[in-house]
Amino acid sequence: MRPTRIVLALGGNALLRKGSPASAEEQLKIIYQTVQYIAEISRRGNELAIVHGNGPQVGNIVLAGEIAGETVPVMPLDVCGAMSQGYIGYHIQQALGYALIQKNRRVPVVTIVTQVIVDENDPAFDNPSKPIGLFYSKQEADEISKATGYKMVEDAGRGWRKVVASPMPKRIVEFSCLKELWDTTIVITAGGGGIPVVEEEDGTLRGIAAVIDKDLAASRLANDIEADVLMILTEVDKVALNYNKPNQQDIDHMTVQEAEKYMEEGHFAPGSMLPKIQAAVMYVKDNPGKKAIITSLFKSIEALENKTGTVIYS
Repeated sequence: MRPTRIVLALGGNALLRKGSPASAEEQLKIIYQTVQYIAEISRRGNELAIVHGNGPQVGNIVLAGEIAGETVPVMPLDVCGAMSQGYIGYHIQQALGYALIQKNRRVPVVTIVTQVIVDENDPAFDNPSKPIGLFYSKQEADEISKATGYKMVEDAGRGWRKVVASPMPKRIVEFSCLKELWDTTIVITAGGGGIPVVEEEDGTLRGIAAVIDKDLAASRLANDIEADVLMILTEVDKVALNYNKPNQQDIDHMTVQEAEKYMEEGHFAPGSMLPKIQAAVMYVKDNPGKKAIITSLFKSIEALENKTGTVIYS
């Protein structure tokens, strides 16, 4: 009997905490805490791949380029995504490698700078919706929009952020490499949803200005690698209806049909819980009998033991 294959999608709170400085030192400090849970999941004999978000980090890289634009060339968004994959992956590799050694689990950890093919005609390019970067007040957002042309939207009650196109992931370019490594290695892949590229008629790849949702990329990966579980880790222990309202209702289990109904009723915020539900539904629809779990990082072990979290199934 082969080990359980799990694709973990790490939310932003696993890398940076609200109110904490957005420095490399602070991120590494938080990641050392995060990987304790991942190392324990590995120690139990599970096979893992890790997909992480990069919203604040890629936003900071873009911002730094804009500020220094008169001194150094401004990097395009796809290059900024690649930069964020490199340094976030490096931090996870370093911290997780140490945590595994502490648990006497000798498994190498590597990062793949990952390209993901998207459709240049995806309707998402006509309606930018993916938040990146820092949170701003309404006044700050208006000033940034006027100065840079970025579309700014209010993000789930947390402030205003820049938004860019978020096309659907079609194919992970480096999937064959990941497949070769899977049985022996924990792979950090499709960071930030992957670097969005389009495939030209001659087979060459070209980066494009967009950000792929990391939960949808994790769903694509989980489907392609034939994972047993897609686990999406976020800030809350369970998915809820009427979130943050007096009549909030936490959900333990949800069928695909129920999830689609709740999405139609507008229960889940775009750019927040909605893409997580969409990713879970996509995976479960393509893999009847398997499950997706949405929970917090801190409850990930209990969720795998069916003690908490929200399970989406067919």
